[in-house]
Amino acid sequence: MTRFLKGSNEPLSTTYRLGLLDLDGVVYRGKNPVEYAADSIRQAEQSGMAMEYTTNNSSRFQAVVAEQLRGFGLDVEPWQVITSSVVAARMVAHHVPAGAKVLAAGAPHLREEVSKAGLTLVDRVEDEPVAVIQGWYPEITWNELAAVAFAAQRGAGYFVTNRDLTIPRELGIAPGCGSLVNAVIEAVGHQPVASAGKPESAMYDEARQLVADAQAESSNNGKADPIAKERCLAIGDRLDTDIEAGNRGDYDSLVVLTGVASANSLIAAAPILRPTYIAKDLRGLNESHRAPERQSDGSWVCGNAKVRVAGDDLTVEALSDTTKALVLEDLDALRAACCAVWEAMDSGVDPATLNIPQFQI
Repeated sequence: MTRFLKGSNEPLSTTYRLGLLDLDGVVYRGKNPVEYAADSIRQAEQSGMAMEYTTNNSSRFQAVVAEQLRGFGLDVEPWQVITSSVVAARMVAHHVPAGAKVLAAGAPHLREEVSKAGLTLVDRVEDEPVAVIQGWYPEITWNELAAVAFAAQRGAGYFVTNRDLTIPRELGIAPGCGSLVNAVIEAVGHQPVASAGKPESAMYDEARQLVADAQAESSNNGKADPIAKERCLAIGDRLDTDIEAGNRGDYDSLVVLTGVASANSLIAAAPILRPTYIAKDLRGLNESHRAPERQSDGSWVCGNAKVRVAGDDLTVEALSDTTKALVLEDLDALRAACCAVWEAMDSGVDPATLNIPQFQI
């Protein structure tokens, strides 16, 4: 059954209690803030939405990221920044006894998180770790990768911070953690037990628990239950990490068009990559969202736009006196187009065979 876009009569910031925000391409681009992001986050928090910031980056300390966000005028505590090192260490702690020996190949941040998770950090394979975590940082060496392989071959549970194949750097695209993970896999002959980073949903699950722990600590009320999944919203700019993680974990999601995802990539998205909501930028957090509606003639209507798949063409028309060019700049038209093409795709239509106009959003 096709999963279509949802609607919300209320702003998303009041419909959901916890926003699980990606960082790069959503809140910032490198050192620079994304337009409207900080103001929109502050407004959402004033409406009662709590925020957690999720990133596959395993090398930056939470406090460093939090300080950057505070520089944008946001009120952020380090515990609100969920890195793949935080999740990896907590993930391992769920799999092994308290105080168990763990070898970690990665940045100082990863090593610190292993200790904070109540595990015993060891540096040598000869120390017989029961688990090994492979992370990424620019100075990682062959000897560290070899130690991961040796530990995994000796029976240590093999965990990784993320499987991103590439990482953008100042001079271009460089091999990411996933590329180095693949090298270790070739050596040990088996896959990791688990990956902490998106598109796995573990990062969202741990974020929910961390919010509950922080609330319990502030109220001196013992252990608090995590916020229910249906009240959490995954927010990102990448379909193949942020949105896929939401779908894998059964979280609703919002994609923003301030980073990697484009309007036309959304229209042709495979089922696992389809978001629940679409917004141009984070202002969409504080807005209601129209739900596209299927008509009896097979077309889809949203706001002022009517869209249908007719033969090899995706036709887009305005319901009022608006030029086609302006319709292709309309977010409601994009929402209707997504539903029309998703329905066709799930009925066996190859989107590559459709003549889909270029949306300019």
